[in-house]
Amino acid sequence: MTIAAPEPEERVFLEPRWPIAVTLGFFITVSIVLRVAVPHRSSLGPDWLVPAVEIGLLIVLLAADPARVSGRRRWLRRLAIALVSLLGCAALTSTVKLIVDLVEGTKVTNSASDLLASGAVIWLGNVLVFSLFYWLLDSGGPLARYYGEHPYPDFAFTQQMSPEIAPPGWRPQYLDYLILALTTSTAFSPTDVMPMAWWAKLTMALQSLISLTVVGLVIARAVNVFA
Repeated sequence: MTIAAPEPEERVFLEPRWPIAVTLGFFITVSIVLRVAVPHRSSLGPDWLVPAVEIGLLIVLLAADPARVSGRRRWLRRLAIALVSLLGCAALTSTVKLIVDLVEGTKVTNSASDLLASGAVIWLGNVLVFSLFYWLLDSGGPLARYYGEHPYPDFAFTQQMSPEIAPPGWRPQYLDYLILALTTSTAFSPTDVMPMAWWAKLTMALQSLISLTVVGLVIARAVNVFA
């Protein structure tokens, strides 16, 4: 079955990949700077492992441009999901390690600045991972959204619920999912985007719980250290 190409007037909505490049590049830089500034901070595997996965993910996402990718190259999406899942495991492991460090009172948790820096990078890492999950899985992913393969979205954005306020053919792009992940980690609940599918609801609930745990424990410990 051949997928029909979008109409020419819809090509103005091609999704640029520079927001993903900037976001991943920023997080890679922050991670490397933190590893240098806080060398005794616990990490998953060798220091180069997580940045290497992030760089590999960036290359895959840039290669899987929905304007050029064909059906037989959908393996790029599967590879991207696998890499994001690996980053998700790293982020979850880092969160658990931070909680253990807080309980045991390690060197990092006895310094307010080191603790806040470690907590901030873990919090940002969770925002990044969940934003990529939302972007890759919603309505079948970027390629499926580009071709309009799914009649019902997994996330209902304001522009989809009120199409009269959006241009014709509007579809969410990565920045929309980045804001979704950011607001979920700060408000601990949906804001202007409603989860419709069960996996979307469960994933947002998991992100809220992780963010609440990290923010609550880090701030509580930092206050005690300052005091």
